[in-house]
Amino acid sequence: MTTTGSPKSAPASEGLGFDGGLTLSCQCTDRKKSIAWYERVLGFKLLYDVAEIGWCELATAVSKVNIGLSEVEKPRVGSGPVPTFGVTNIEAARGKMEKQGVRFDGATREIPGMVKLATFFDPDGNALMLYQDLQKS
Repeated sequence: MTTTGSPKSAPASEGLGFDGGLTLSCQCTDRKKSIAWYERVLGFKLLYDVAEIGWCELATAVSKVNIGLSEVEKPRVGSGPVPTFGVTNIEAARGKMEKQGVRFDGATREIPGMVKLATFFDPDGNALMLYQDLQKS
């Protein structure tokens, strides 16, 4: 999504050496089932799976942005940030996902001239979102 204005430098972060990578961590009850869901529904690619610690990471379509899955008995969902992925056609993406049984939270919302948003859930109830930027020309 685009915004107006110019980005401002964040002086505190300049010396931290961020490399552009980002891993979003989610909890799940069945890592193998969740891996299959993220691969089938979102097209993510498994990078590695470490059974001994119940952790794996999958690459998203966004360079250096991964989803990490932590296997736990009782996932705590709904208490953290919601990964939001940009798509070029939200209706088409949502339609494909709904055909695969993905549960969405209500209708796609639109802020005219700005963005369309759709919230959906993985098998453990972790919220994720799709957005379509309406500001692009």
